[in-house]
Amino acid sequence: MSKSTFINASHSRRRVQGAIGSGRAAHHQPPRRQEWASLTPAEILGRYVPGKADPMQVLDVLLELFNTQHTTLDKSVSHKTRQERADFLRRFFRDLKLKANFATVPDPRNLGDRHIRAIVAVWREEKLAPSTIQTYLSFLRGLALWIGKPGFIRPPDHYGLTLREYQRNENAQRDKSWTAAGIDIDSVIEQARAFDRYVGASLGLIRAFGLRRKESVMLRPHLCVVQFEATGLASEERQADRYLRIKEGAKGGRLRFVPLDSAQRLAALKFAQAVVQGEDAHLGDPRHSLKHNLRRFDYVMEKFGITADGLGATAHGLRHEAMIDHYTDKAG
Repeated sequence: MSKSTFINASHSRRRVQGAIGSGRAAHHQPPRRQEWASLTPAEILGRYVPGKADPMQVLDVLLELFNTQHTTLDKSVSHKTRQERADFLRRFFRDLKLKANFATVPDPRNLGDRHIRAIVAVWREEKLAPSTIQTYLSFLRGLALWIGKPGFIRPPDHYGLTLREYQRNENAQRDKSWTAAGIDIDSVIEQARAFDRYVGASLGLIRAFGLRRKESVMLRPHLCVVQFEATGLASEERQADRYLRIKEGAKGGRLRFVPLDSAQRLAALKFAQAVVQGEDAHLGDPRHSLKHNLRRFDYVMEKFGITADGLGATAHGLRHEAMIDHYTDKAG
């Protein structure tokens, strides 16, 4: 897949992803307005008088000013997080009126404890998952920082939530690997390779390196191979002479290096290198966009029954498989 194909696909994806889009052109994160160039956030917000300005318009201004920022770290967040946070906050204020029965939508700067308690009661009634509640409270903490109220959002138990209702369960409830689901991994990968060599190569990489689906499709099998000296890792961390460099498609764009330290990994990489068309190519059909190739990947998974409703495992379960294998090798 050519570099230009991926660039065009990325722009296309930003325009169509989700209900409001995730690129800078989306209304939840447009470019900073020219007339704001010399103004501070406080001066900008001062133009919108509480009680007179449309609360949703004030929220849009807050999103324009702050939605790129991480809640706790000094860094920007991904487009996906910006979209999810903007979607949630708009829905949150609408739900205060529609579900929590407030007569009017409050100005975000006038948000009070009673509003949070009311919406948490709605979440309890709707039986939202603990992970969802934690995410929503995190988004509200971000909003509190934007309006100059750090500490405004209290711990979950302050709002009457029990530990069971808000505590994430960090341990998997069951083994999600393909082996646990009774899947013949070698057979499925071979069938996938015969049906679609690109998807088959991706599966081989996922199994060997523990890649995510998007990481495997966006991987450049030739260019991503680097010498240990190029990784920047400490000498005592050395596990192999060569490493696979993973960044494109990685969650949060985080760079990592995986050692080429087993016959399985070398074989999966060699097959992927034989599939791609050129040294600079990504592991995806070059005739199609990234979005199309990801859909094709999902289609092949469904065709061979690799779904939760099918054989009881997903493509991500193959990543679990790789992690379990790696742990077993290291821990015995």
